[in-house]
Amino acid sequence: MEEFKIIQPSLLLTPYVKHYWLLKTVGDTTALARTVPTGMMSLIFHRGKRLFSVYENEFHPRTFLSGQEKTFADLKYDGQINIISVVFHPAGAKAFFNLPIDKLAGLRSTASEMEDKDLIELENRITSTEDDKICFILIEQFLLRRLNKLAEHTLKRIETSVRLINAGLTDVALLANAVCLSTKQFNRIFSENIGTNPKEFSRIVRFQRALSLLENNQQINLTALACECGYYDQSHMIKDFKVLSGYTPSEYLAICPPHSDYFSR
Repeated sequence: MEEFKIIQPSLLLTPYVKHYWLLKTVGDTTALARTVPTGMMSLIFHRGKRLFSVYENEFHPRTFLSGQEKTFADLKYDGQINIISVVFHPAGAKAFFNLPIDKLAGLRSTASEMEDKDLIELENRITSTEDDKICFILIEQFLLRRLNKLAEHTLKRIETSVRLINAGLTDVALLANAVCLSTKQFNRIFSENIGTNPKEFSRIVRFQRALSLLENNQQINLTALACECGYYDQSHMIKDFKVLSGYTPSEYLAICPPHSDYFSR
């Protein structure tokens, strides 16, 4: 049996945290799940059995900050798992971690590796606390203490560029011009705050948009889907799907219920 809950953050944290989620399983069931890039970073706490990365042939750390993912991953769990995740908005993690966010792409960074004493203390409290409500209170208190708002001009530029990418604009020169930066400046500022460059982020958002459309209409023609999501053609869409999910769109629909974490409300 599986229990999955989404919890909304407090009002002060909503500009930075999309939501929290809690996943629990009961019994000794073994399962395999494939994850895909979402365009968002996460802070993960394992309170039960840890997930096992099939490709890397290793267990996930007990607690870690997950950088922007670049491709799919197959994760296996065996036995009872109990996971709490903090899902940040695209630029949200930067408000709590004074780190070179772009250097964390594809990595899982532990509190010890980051030499983060406050996060180490939070990890110890979360993994030793059985009450879920108390855990979320502890996480919120941690985040509120750490909140370091981005400079207003930087935040506006990042929010504007993300909004334009969400609307389908992917040309980096046009995005840079829209926020009054040179292409070089824009690439640097965007990567430092989002965790990946504008081109790669746009690719992930386009893929997530396709998942969102498929979630609402699985009968949509693939040519129409490619056009709607801004792919050059159906072949371009299939190539991106293979890189980001390991499947063609048709294979994905046959195996996985389509769902977009990025565009979900």
